[in-house]
Amino acid sequence: MTYRVCFVCTGNICRSPMAEHVFRRRVEEAGLGELVVIDSAGTGGWHEGDGADPRTVAVLDENGYTSAHIARQFRSSWFPALDLVIALDEGHLRELRRLARTPEEAARIRLLRSYDPAAGSGLDVPDPYYGGRAEFEECLEMVEAASEGLLAAVRTELEERTP
Repeated sequence: MTYRVCFVCTGNICRSPMAEHVFRRRVEEAGLGELVVIDSAGTGGWHEGDGADPRTVAVLDENGYTSAHIARQFRSSWFPALDLVIALDEGHLRELRRLARTPEEAARIRLLRSYDPAAGSGLDVPDPYYGGRAEFEECLEMVEAASEGLLAAVRTELEERTP
């Protein structure tokens, strides 16, 4: 009864690997590491095979997270194996919904910040790629804030699956 989550941003080198590593730690701290599989991908393949952006790695490492990563592009064929596909902004959400082949697949797609009650109406995690250190740190703060709510939602899903 494995629960599978995939985080998706543009190139899979900044936001989605950051979300993957932050959420993996939350899951492990909650004792759910054996039940939840977490990964990430990009809507585009420009960086396939590359590691995470060095600024992402630096921010993750300095905040005590793991950072090993190889970028890849999201494929519509992955939907059947995934329980939840987490988009990092509205553009990713639209692209993922376009890739979904059924209403059931589309229903598995959510925005990360929709799990952060303090996010208000601004649910995008801005792309830090063209910014500096401050933008990567802000990205981490947004990801961390949303990860608590996401963990609660995944925990509820797991409890509902348990007989």
